[in-house]
Amino acid sequence: MATNQRSRVWLILVSILVILSIYIGVTYNKLVKQDENVKLNWGNLQNSYQRRLDLTPNLVAVVKASSDYEKQTLEQLAAARAKAMQVTTTGTADINSYNAQEQAQGEVANSINRVIGVIERYPDLKTTKSFVYLQSQLEGTERRIKTSRNDFNLSVANYNKMVRGFPSNIAASVFGFKAKEGFKADAGSENAPEVKF
Repeated sequence: MATNQRSRVWLILVSILVILSIYIGVTYNKLVKQDENVKLNWGNLQNSYQRRLDLTPNLVAVVKASSDYEKQTLEQLAAARAKAMQVTTTGTADINSYNAQEQAQGEVANSINRVIGVIERYPDLKTTKSFVYLQSQLEGTERRIKTSRNDFNLSVANYNKMVRGFPSNIAASVFGFKAKEGFKADAGSENAPEVKF
């Protein structure tokens, strides 16, 4: 009888260990999937930023060829783009990479807003096809970046739910998965930007 009871105890212990091992394995795989999703969305955001940097000089060149309006504004945009091109990130999705990228890209975005403001201020520029195309492409690029940021923040939120939620947080701490930070708005960004001429 004692042997039969020992067998049951061992069977229960082995069953618990097997279930626990399966749970830890499944949770680990989910954490890896979420982490890779964060990396994918970070790469997509970098791709959107690169599109902005690649597209801007070509569009500005077309506009410069067709008009001499607000040459200084276009030059500021080109200078901001050149500065943003010099920013290198580690390729990892961490707060230092976010901050460096956001600061450089913020200058480009501000210059783009000034160009759009110039286009809207001068009615004769609005009717020029190249300016209309420039405005359309710049607005489209900014929408892509906004969408990429939203996707990135969503993937970070889903990852963090896994890392911080019980019982998956146990496996996360065992395997070294840590919570990540997403993008946050700059201080004062709730106020509309002022376009000066």
